[in-house]
Amino acid sequence: QWQLVESGGGLVRPGGSLRLSCAPSGFTLDEYAISWFRQAPGKEREGVSCISSRGGRLKYADSVKGRFTISRDNAKNAVYLQMNSLKPEDTAVYYCAATFRACPATGWGTAYDYWGQGTQVTVSS
Repeated sequence: QWQLVESGGGLVRPGGSLRLSCAPSGFTLDEYAISWFRQAPGKEREGVSCISSRGGRLKYADSVKGRFTISRDNAKNAVYLQMNSLKPEDTAVYYCAATFRACPATGWGTAYDYWGQGTQVTVSS
């Protein structure tokens, strides 16, 4: 079955950086917009960022603007989330999700075709 796989999570100190990767198994990403979501224990899943299929449109949650950068390399069939200036509030499981639709213009939507299993990001001193 087609799947997405996240990697790059781990433990980092406040102010540090991590780069998350999202890669598919069984299909190519070049026609999919990709979103990153995160979910902390006891909290609802929230949208973090989205990138259009060709990378021309980028979307960020207000909480991460200026700190996170989403990018993609369709030749490598991967999407990345560069996270800088990390804060403890960024601690969560991060998921990538693929949609054949465009990045949602408003909100983050639920019409995603594929989800990954998530990668844990912990920001702590």
